[in-house]
Amino acid sequence: MEKEDLKVLNKGEEEELELQGYRLCRWRLALVGLGVLFTGGFLLLLLYWMPEWCVKSTCTRTTARDAEVVLLRSTDEFRRWFLARVRVMLAPGRNPFHSLETQTTSPSSPSCPFSSPPLANGHTPHPSDGNPDQELFRRYADYQPTQGRLKLHSIQYIRYFTFHSTTYYWSDEVQNFGDLTGLEDLQVSCSTLHSEHSAGLTRNQQEYRRLFFGVNEIAVKVPSVFKLLIKEVLNPFYIFQLFSVILWSADEYYYYAVAILFMSIISIATSLYTIKKQYIMLHDMVATHSVVRVSVCRPNNEIEEILSTDLVPGDVMVIPSNGTIMPCDAVLVSGTCIVNESMLTGESVPVTKTNLPDPLPGDRGEDNDSVFNTEEHKRHTLFCGTHVIQTRFYTGDLVKAVVVCFSTAKGQLVRSILYPKPTDFKLYRDAYLFLLCLVAIAGIGFVYSIVLSIMNKVPAKTIIIESLDIITITVPPALPAAMTAGIVYAQRRLKNLGIFCISPQRINICGQLNLVCFDKTGTLTEDGLDLWGVQRVENGSFHLSEENAYKENLVKSQFVACMATCHSLTKIEGQLSGDPLDLKMFEATGWILEEATEEETSLHNRIMPTVVKPPKQLLPPEPAVTPEQDMELYELSSAHEIGIVRQFPFSSALQRMCVVARLLGEKRMDAYMKGAPEIVASLCKKDTEGYTKEGFRVIALAHRRLESKLSWHKVQNISRDHIEANMEFLGLIIMQNKLKAETPAVLEDLRQASIRTVMVTGDNMLTAISVARDCGMIPPQDTVIIADALPPHDGQAAKITWRYADKASQTSHLEEVNITLDDVCHIDEPKKQELYHFAMNGKSFAVISEHFPDMLQKLVLHGTVFARMAPDQKTQLIEALQGVDYFVGMCGDGANDCGALKRAHGGISLSELEASVASPFTSRTPNISCVPSLIREGRAALITSFCVFKFMALYSIIQYISVTLLYSILSNLGDFQFLFIDIAIILLIVFTMSLNPAWKDLVSRRPPSGLISGPLLFSVLTQILICLGFQTITFLWVRQQPWYTVWTPLSDACNNSSHINKFGHNDTEIDDHNIQNYENTSLFYVSSFQYLVVAIVFSKGKPFRQPSYKNWPFVLSALTLYVFLLFIMFYPVKAIDEFLEIVCVPFDWRVKLFLIILVNAAVSVVMETFILDIVLWKLVFSRDKQGSFGVTPVAPTPQGGIDLRYYKCLTRLCCPSRMTPKARYMHLAQELRVDPDWPPKPTTTTEAKTLPENGSTYQIMKNS
Repeated sequence: MEKEDLKVLNKGEEEELELQGYRLCRWRLALVGLGVLFTGGFLLLLLYWMPEWCVKSTCTRTTARDAEVVLLRSTDEFRRWFLARVRVMLAPGRNPFHSLETQTTSPSSPSCPFSSPPLANGHTPHPSDGNPDQELFRRYADYQPTQGRLKLHSIQYIRYFTFHSTTYYWSDEVQNFGDLTGLEDLQVSCSTLHSEHSAGLTRNQQEYRRLFFGVNEIAVKVPSVFKLLIKEVLNPFYIFQLFSVILWSADEYYYYAVAILFMSIISIATSLYTIKKQYIMLHDMVATHSVVRVSVCRPNNEIEEILSTDLVPGDVMVIPSNGTIMPCDAVLVSGTCIVNESMLTGESVPVTKTNLPDPLPGDRGEDNDSVFNTEEHKRHTLFCGTHVIQTRFYTGDLVKAVVVCFSTAKGQLVRSILYPKPTDFKLYRDAYLFLLCLVAIAGIGFVYSIVLSIMNKVPAKTIIIESLDIITITVPPALPAAMTAGIVYAQRRLKNLGIFCISPQRINICGQLNLVCFDKTGTLTEDGLDLWGVQRVENGSFHLSEENAYKENLVKSQFVACMATCHSLTKIEGQLSGDPLDLKMFEATGWILEEATEEETSLHNRIMPTVVKPPKQLLPPEPAVTPEQDMELYELSSAHEIGIVRQFPFSSALQRMCVVARLLGEKRMDAYMKGAPEIVASLCKKDTEGYTKEGFRVIALAHRRLESKLSWHKVQNISRDHIEANMEFLGLIIMQNKLKAETPAVLEDLRQASIRTVMVTGDNMLTAISVARDCGMIPPQDTVIIADALPPHDGQAAKITWRYADKASQTSHLEEVNITLDDVCHIDEPKKQELYHFAMNGKSFAVISEHFPDMLQKLVLHGTVFARMAPDQKTQLIEALQGVDYFVGMCGDGANDCGALKRAHGGISLSELEASVASPFTSRTPNISCVPSLIREGRAALITSFCVFKFMALYSIIQYISVTLLYSILSNLGDFQFLFIDIAIILLIVFTMSLNPAWKDLVSRRPPSGLISGPLLFSVLTQILICLGFQTITFLWVRQQPWYTVWTPLSDACNNSSHINKFGHNDTEIDDHNIQNYENTSLFYVSSFQYLVVAIVFSKGKPFRQPSYKNWPFVLSALTLYVFLLFIMFYPVKAIDEFLEIVCVPFDWRVKLFLIILVNAAVSVVMETFILDIVLWKLVFSRDKQGSFGVTPVAPTPQGGIDLRYYKCLTRLCCPSRMTPKARYMHLAQELRVDPDWPPKPTTTTEAKTLPENGSTYQIMKNS
């Protein structure tokens, strides 16, 4: 038996997991139990935080088949560990598709790959969990009416575990755990769905399948406050705070302990409220219409009403005529439905769903009878969460749908919200490293204090408390609250701007964004399309363009007939509804649409057509009727009505739609088609480019007269390919998609800030390029290279053909924008480089991703337009950009952008639809002006986080230095000194220094992404050395003063008798902690001013935040503290001195202390402001400027040019060797600038290699 086997779950999917099997070991459990006992429960906490340690310390390895516990590890970049308990379920069969009537102990049906079937993604586990074996046996013992009682040996033991609301079952066939989603796993063909699965299930079958599939419900359980509290309190930071509070209480430092406890309670309460609120919102969103009453068919033609939670795959639902919210994924087997799929697509456009085709027995070949797949057959599938608006049924047939899938898109969306991936950001990783450094420093102090105390024979209790206390000094327990403050303030400012955030930690990441992807329609441009004009074709040539088709001379033309019939419009409660483009096109004709009523369709067969006709005023006048003419024949001949006999819906894969129609009184039928020009006809390719390049959306129309032998019945079963052949080109409809007013200015702001912009759209390539030029995404003088990729075909390798799009006309308004690149290019390179942008469609992107993986990275470096992109391709593009180290933002307006919005570092949804709940940010302003606002606030929040972290680090180190110096004379800071420093100075400063608002402009320089960077480390280390130096000077210098003696209550260094009286009542009281002495008082004064000095020098303003002097709470707090400290230093107050346990020192020493403080402040300010900000900041951070490495540089201002030259000179002085950029995209940019074959020339083709040589997967060749 191979025990070290490693299984892979969900192979190739987003949630791919490695699985190892373990069996519980009793002696290990006993040892761990003892360890927990001896460590006071700390070991249990450690095992809770580390699942891998927990499993390996309590279990032994075994095979996955025999596992009692499985250890799971994600295969993504985070490599997270999880554990799950394996359970056993009893069932009367080994898979849910067994026929109960023929149940035996034979193996499971070969048609199902799982002998141990799983539950569905996103649905609650089955109700049998925890049921006693005997109850299960009794419940299913009478399932076989023909074979008597169920025998004991037919009961099956099925092993499973649940992880992230998905249940995985063991399969003997594949020797692995796996999940089962429904009928799709049976690989059923369309004809089989009709013949074997459209009759319905018996109650016994339904109950049996429910054992495996569980309750049909997306369950979002709202955890109790107690559970959330326990989970929140077990956070390592809160455990450390609890440890600190206990330690301080033992040291009788109650005041700060209470303060920290109070802050922790407030923080936990706020966190609990937010988490609970999000759970309730998600629960309410999911629960709406998730449990409804539905009618299902039984095999004996009975209709039974049940709850939707009782549905299982294979049930046949009856869709009510007044519509419903779909509780599952189901495929239509009879009738048609009009569905609103805004939950999935983001477009509130009714979609017509037709029944799944049922090929005749003679036509059931591989081509005509494909295996059912929800993606391929989505025009026939009703998806969970979508709203069925209305149904149509014919000849008394009910509208029926077979439940096919429990792994629904809605369930996956909810799971992705419930179990998000952790935020990977360098700041947070560096913060932990920084904390480890502080812990190391604390460790040194810990050992130092123990050794010193032992040498001085200090009592054991004091040694323990003081040595542990130095750890709480070095690692400040208030750090989490301090770090959160800036993010909370930023979240509040974003809310005031109309931007709502459900993931506050993402605000910091938005400060690093250097590339933003935009959807086009509804984001960059207006939602609606306006009809700009039409251009008809007659006799193979184009007419001049016309403004509209609402003309008498066109009313009976095939062009207008195509506009009036080739659409998917329907009437809902008397109002025309459908795709906005279809609506605009139909309204332009002025025609009238009439549909059969529900009563009519129930009496007639399915060929009862939808009729369109022009208004009477558009029809030419007819001669008066003569008495001898038959009135009915006259009306028939004068009417011009067209019936839509069959509709082939629009397919994004085919990029066209088609209808078969018949003119009233005509024997032959007509086929009308509309779609993308390049698809509809080859002749339109060159003739339509002029319009698509001007930013219009061009729709081509085509027509064909069908053969007279095609009857109405034959048309219902004919294939689409037969209809859509040999079409006659009719002309073009030209729709205009206007830019939103704010778009050009926002994109210009982003460009000036060195933030790349990319368009990701489902629209036509040339239209997208035109819009990109119009909005300034592609400057008019830049070249656009279109990459057309073809997959391998007939033994030929995959290849990319490069063609250059024409540049914008010289009359373009973009000519007014003055863009010069001389300053940048002349410094970097001796010659000017021509700038270029790549454009490609979704098909090419898919081919390049699969066959040219290393080419893809080079293309995304300059890729600006990605057209005809499917939702999953948008997500893949985001991942590709992140793969070359871009910080990517995504701005979209629909749920079809949902995957990309989730995957991006900062996703901003312009829609408040429920599907966009997964987006970290949602803007109430329906334009892209929210993007710069979010980046500005992100930068401000990021700089605030750096300032606060640096300040808290310096605070702990300054206090650590003071305490360490005082430990050397067996002294310490007093409780009220600690209290004054920790609350009056630190907390007040931290919570006010975070209030600086964002700077009003976006600058081209980005803030650093992590704490472990040269300038930041230089800043912190220099300030530490400065503080250490001046405290050490103070400590040593005070001992050299002529008046210095070891302080006692009778000491009179001030020559002031009042001070003898002041402490006279204490002369018999022994000060165990030796707090009152000259060293303590001197270090207290100097260190108190040091906290304020570093707060001011670290509180950065421009260019990412408003200057600190505009932050009046911070200025007021700092001034108040300065005045107070100077006052008590120069004018001692008896009550304050007693409270803070400071002693009187001579006036001349106070003046010397003041001079030490002044010099300290001057050195700190000069070092931080001049050395760091002017020299090192520009030297290091300018490396992040994209223009320095040839990646879409921006036009610099004259001052910017001077700064850049200065930076270059400084670089040559300080770093003679060529700097190596950190980001992958910068490496690529440098490589491509010296590559003679890049960018590809218009006369070249790139072919994939079957066996890559030298690491390359392609070769570039010239076309012959």
